[in-house]
This record gives sequence, C-alpha cells and structure tokens, in this order.
Amino acid sequence: TNVDAAIAYYTKLFGWQVEAAPMGDFTYNLIKNKGTSIGGSMPQPKNLAGLPSMWTAYFEVADADAIAKKAKQLGGQVMVSPTDIPNVGRFAVISDRDGAGFAVIRSTPQAAN
Repeated sequence: TNVDAAIAYYTKLFGWQVEAAPMGDFTYNLIKNKGTSIGGSMPQPKNLAGLPSMWTAYFEVADADAIAKKAKQLGGQVMVSPTDIPNVGRFAVISDRDGAGFAVIRSTPQAAN
C-alpha cells in the first residue's frame, strides 16, 4: 500500500528502473528491467482498501477481449472487463473457476519495449 517504499525496495533489490505514467487521478509506474517493461505499480484502488498489497500476474496475449470472452465460456469470471490503458495496452482481469486471479494484456508496441 506504500508505492514509494515498494518502488525503492524493488529497484534497489533487483536494479529495476521505473518510469512514471500519469493516469489522471493517480500515477502508474512502469517497471523496467534493462529497458524492457516487466511490470507496474500503482496505488491501491479505494474499492480494495484494507486488502494486503499484492502482485497480479499478467499474461501477454494477442487479443484481451477474445481471451476474456473465452474465459467466461470456460466457467471463469471477468473481474475487470477489457479496458484500455493509454500508452500501455488493453487488459482484463480474470479469475478461474476456483477463484485464482490473473490478468491478460495486449501491450501497445511502444510499451513492450
């Protein structure tokens, strides 16, 4: 829940770089390893207040909308409908039939570098 402390910790531990990406109400921090985007960090959304800090695994896909649709057909649940993140990509958050959560993303070409 302390983005600045987390960024300081992981950049020191792994030598990652961070690029701030203003998103209106908050700043999304692109985490990079040797110039390649490998993750991100953001403040905890208000609707998740009280939950512990967490990482969400993202899988790069060709079409986030198609994967979300297929997940529903196979009995999963779409927790966050496919949504565009400016200059990052289109993503969706899904849970499998047992409730395990993950995200899929179709990165924009410049964000993949």
